Amino acid sequence: MKLKLAVTAISIALATACATSEAPGSASSTPSQAASSTAVSAELKSAVANPARSSANTVRDIHRHPAETLTFFGLKPGMTVIEIAPGSYYPEILAPYLKATGGKYIGTGNPVAAVADQNVWGPQSYVPFGRESGPLVPAGSADMVLTFRNIHNWMWQPGFLDKAMTDFATALKPGGVLGVVEHRADPRPETVANGRAASDGYVSKATIVAAAAKAGLVLEAESEINANPKDTKDHPFGVWTLPPNSWTAPRGGVTPEGFDAAKYKAIGESDRQTLRFRKPA
Repeated sequence: MKLKLAVTAISIALATACATSEAPGSASSTPSQAASSTAVSAELKSAVANPARSSANTVRDIHRHPAETLTFFGLKPGMTVIEIAPGSYYPEILAPYLKATGGKYIGTGNPVAAVADQNVWGPQSYVPFGRESGPLVPAGSADMVLTFRNIHNWMWQPGFLDKAMTDFATALKPGGVLGVVEHRADPRPETVANGRAASDGYVSKATIVAAAAKAGLVLEAESEINANPKDTKDHPFGVWTLPPNSWTAPRGGVTPEGFDAAKYKAIGESDRQTLRFRKPA
């Protein structure tokens, strides 16, 4: 009961904040203008501060900068937002925010168990996404598509990255935004092992930009919000050596003698590129 009351209070606060914002569809809430916003809105601050969020997620805010990241992407009240392959981290923020601001949250894959109570977290719908899946939503109906640390996985399946970008471009309205956060390989090249590009999880900016451009999406801006200069990108088990995975051994292997887990915990989460693409109007 306390949890539901806390989230209800957050929803009321969000709705009140939105009442002072310009309505979706007004001249200043078009995607192109929204994307240029730099100040975090009161309603988004409230969503991030929601006491119902899990402590396992809030401790990651220092690395993931959710309010600043979503503001950079141009999140606004009333949007239809698709999150690709969500965990629980961003649904805990986006679903309540979109509920309170008249928007719509759509995830891909199976429903996220941590936010299953839609009376608490807000309405969500989930759609298939994979190498053989059909359209995510009716063409041109989404304001924003978001993907966080997924692109390296698609590179390991021939043709999947191109298919994914085409799916995103098709789903977006003209002027809509694709927001990408991904482990950054630059300035060194992507690794290739056993036929896998980005085998250690780190992806070059050029790879992402080329795939998006092939689908007709234009890189509009990039941000250092999620940069981590302490990440040397030469870890024994790839990016998964770092938090939150914090591997101490290769998959299916044993921990090497002398492995110092504290060294990698001190680095924090990976160095990440934050890229905003736009579908031409």
